[in-house]
Formats: sequence, structure tokens, C-alpha cells
Amino acid sequence: MHLRVLVAAVVLASTAAAAAQTAPARPKITGISHLAVYTSDAAATDHYYREIIGAARLPDPENPAGVRYAFNATQFVDVLPLPAGEGINRLDHTAYNTDNAEGLRKYLAAKSWKTPAAVSKGKDGSRWFAVLDPEGNKVEFVEPARLPNVVDAPNLVGHHMIHLGILVHSRALEDTFYRDLLGFRPYWYGGMKEDRIDWVSQQMPDSHDWLEYMIAGSPSESGIPKTMSLHDLGVLDHLSIGVNSVEAAYKGLEAGNRLGGVHDKHTQIGRDGKGQFNLYDPDGIRLELMNFHATEKPCCSAFTADDPAE
Repeated sequence: MHLRVLVAAVVLASTAAAAAQTAPARPKITGISHLAVYTSDAAATDHYYREIIGAARLPDPENPAGVRYAFNATQFVDVLPLPAGEGINRLDHTAYNTDNAEGLRKYLAAKSWKTPAAVSKGKDGSRWFAVLDPEGNKVEFVEPARLPNVVDAPNLVGHHMIHLGILVHSRALEDTFYRDLLGFRPYWYGGMKEDRIDWVSQQMPDSHDWLEYMIAGSPSESGIPKTMSLHDLGVLDHLSIGVNSVEAAYKGLEAGNRLGGVHDKHTQIGRDGKGQFNLYDPDGIRLELMNFHATEKPCCSAFTADDPAE
């Protein structure tokens, strides 16, 4: 009897070891790819991203109805027509670069996450697939074209998208996907007050770019809070461009008469100790110019990983 138990234990251990060896490894997640947003006024949004921000206008290989505004060869904002019935929502999805889209799709599927049956392919040679995170936010993973085009954008205010922000209700729930499954790691957290956490920054596992949980409402809620305004939602669902000096970037925009539209009245030091300046597209999506490095001590917590760099 003892021999049978021993044999069974050996078989189970061997099976578990074999399963662990055959489970696919997670491909690298190498940084931010893009933010996809909606517009209710395509002409005004085009002026904002091309003339004020200075991004290069390109066709969108994922959606023929969209327009791509590129910051570099692998980072951009996709602008899509506003669907009927969207209410105040202006965010379609966030997206991250990977070195192997099909491998990452198989990895998530092996972890029992709902994935499409195959990756999609763009005319530019890119590959991608989309899933939903635990709160229902659409997330894409993009394998860029092997030879991405060089972006011609001489007036661009900054060339590196260093973080994205999204409305989050439950930090713990979102962590089951971004941290436990994908390997995102802590960078910084803080709030408007010392005893409150409003923002949680999670760096990508193979990059210093980060996702910022913009915590609002109750952890038991879902969707956009009914009392939230278009402007407040645009503050939460946002993108950030890294610069060496926010003050210099602001003065350059001012000198070039590029401060039309909605923007802050002046630069400021954020609670993380980094200089920043906020501009808003015509539908309220915030673009945050941010120093790569803090110039003052951050509130609430210390940085636990290296900063992004240009």
C-alpha cells in the first residue's frame, strides 16, 4: 500500500513538473505603445495633436476610420470617431508593446485569461490582440513592425510617452492582472493628502514606462461614476510625455504661439516631486508634460524603480 502511494506521488510530481516546463513563458512587455481615444470634432483634434503637440499625422493600420498621431516610431495616440451613445467616455483602449504578440496571447490563454483566437495583422507589419482587464478596460498588446518608419516631427514637444493613466476602482482587483499575471512592478504611489492613495504607478516588467491607476469611487463600483464630468474623466484617462525640463517645454510652446485651447495657467510641481504642465485635447483627454526626474522630494512614498529616460 505504501509503495502504491509512493508511486502515485512520484507520478503526480512528474506530471506537475512537466506541465510547468511546457507552460509558455511570458514574452517581454517593452513599454507603452499607444492610447486610443475618441473625438467629437476631428478637425479640432487634428489641430491639437499636429499644431500644438507637434505629432506626425499618419494613417491608422488598425482602423481605417482612425488617425494616428506619432511621437516616435513605436508610440502614438490613435484618434477614432466618437461612437453613438458613448456618453462622456473618450477612452477606447490602452496599449503596450511586446516582442512577441502571439507568444503573449498564448501565455494569457494558458493562464485562463480570455483572449482572441489569433492576433490581428496590420498593413505596416505590426501584430496585436486585445483583452479586457478585470474592470473591463480594453487593453491591447502590440508587436511593432520589424522596421518601423522614422517619424518626422521636428516640432514635437517631447518624443517619449512615459506613462498612461486610467480610471480604476479597485487597486487590488487590477493588480491581479497587471502585477500578478503580467509582472508590472511598483514605482510610486501618492494622493492629494498624505493619508490617502489616489494614484498608484506600476512600471512595465521590461521597461521604465508605467501605468497609473487613477483611483476613484468605491472598489465595489464599475464603469464611470454617474457624478463624474467629461473634464474630470479626461484628467483620469490621460497620457504623459517625458521631457528634460517642463519649464523649457512650456516656454517653447508659449514662444511658438502654441498654447491655444485648454491648458493649465502655469507649470507646477506634482505630488511626486516632478515638474508638470497639463494640456487638454478638445474632448478633455489630458496630456501631461512631465520631467523625467523629480526635483523635489515626493509625497507619500519613495520611488522604488529607476525613472524613464529620453
